[in-house]
Amino acid sequence: MESGYKMLKKCDVLVVGSGPAGLSCAVEAARGGATVNVVDENKKPGGQLFKQIHKFFGSSQHKAGIRGFNIGIQLLEEAKDLGVTILLDTVVYGVFNNTLGIVKDGKIGMVQGKKIVVATGAIETPIVFPGWTLPGVMGAGAAQTMINVHRVLPGQRFLVLGAGNVGLIVAYQLLQAGADVLAVVEAAPKIGGYQVHASKIRRAGVPILTTSTIKEAKGDTEVKEVVIIKLDSSWKPIEGTERTLVSDSVCIATGLHPSIELAQMSGCTLAFSPELGGHLPVHNENMETTIEGIYIAGDTAGIEEASTAMEEGRLAAIDINEKLGYLSVDKAAREKRKIRESLFALRYGPFGRHRAKLEIIRKMKLARKE
Repeated sequence: MESGYKMLKKCDVLVVGSGPAGLSCAVEAARGGATVNVVDENKKPGGQLFKQIHKFFGSSQHKAGIRGFNIGIQLLEEAKDLGVTILLDTVVYGVFNNTLGIVKDGKIGMVQGKKIVVATGAIETPIVFPGWTLPGVMGAGAAQTMINVHRVLPGQRFLVLGAGNVGLIVAYQLLQAGADVLAVVEAAPKIGGYQVHASKIRRAGVPILTTSTIKEAKGDTEVKEVVIIKLDSSWKPIEGTERTLVSDSVCIATGLHPSIELAQMSGCTLAFSPELGGHLPVHNENMETTIEGIYIAGDTAGIEEASTAMEEGRLAAIDINEKLGYLSVDKAAREKRKIRESLFALRYGPFGRHRAKLEIIRKMKLARKE
């Protein structure tokens, strides 16, 4: 590894991650007058948006009726028009005050900004069972990348583990790509995703097997069969209820947890919220962490929907522009109020994620007092 990568010109805002949160933050900040650099380890920007071929739900304000990849295209075009610099195929290995340590083209370098936004997304949470390392077992994100981005069908006969929104959506997208989906298996007594997604795959003839899980994947060099088993009320396997399905692929969609490594290395205070995916940096109502000048947005701040991630990115950008002097206090307050109302509307409902977020903000206030 060589040192001496040319230092980029200093900017107002450094955004790590070019997904929905990062791009929305970059666009909002640049629109207000800030100079913005976005850094991403991938070869293409857009994050999860380009895996999402389904239409968004909600109101027109939240991009309802627009497919995820089209939203990604819109954000990228806006960022380009506003002069945002997007540095791709670049790994960020650390945050040092207002500087990012990066690796690009095999060389180590530094990038500086007055404010830093960590929007690094989430990491899939695997489920371990005998045979889970066999070729043919993959995460939902890998399956989406192959079918929706690269147009490659990674298998023919799938079993999907997990009936949350991701599992249900990926099951339907696998059907659209030409695969057979034998079943969606869910350990809980009821599905965790939206009924509209469940209804679509049920109409296509795919059963959703609740209180069940995978006991074992069988095969010498790749998946050939999958054994599923029923669970009792204590989530323990019920012997004698095994069923063997002939399958060459297993798609694991059992949840995500926030990618918090950079924020943690920076010294940001962490909290634990099972509703939001586990450990995450605590933040205030403006998405700023306990380290002044470091913000988070999107799944890094808790696992939610892409619409929420975009709003959080905008909220961080408005606060940054206010503090940098590009936005008046009154105008910033009005814009923040609109976004918080929008976030509340997105979070309000049976899952109660707005309560989880309020708890994270409460912990932020306590941390500030300490």
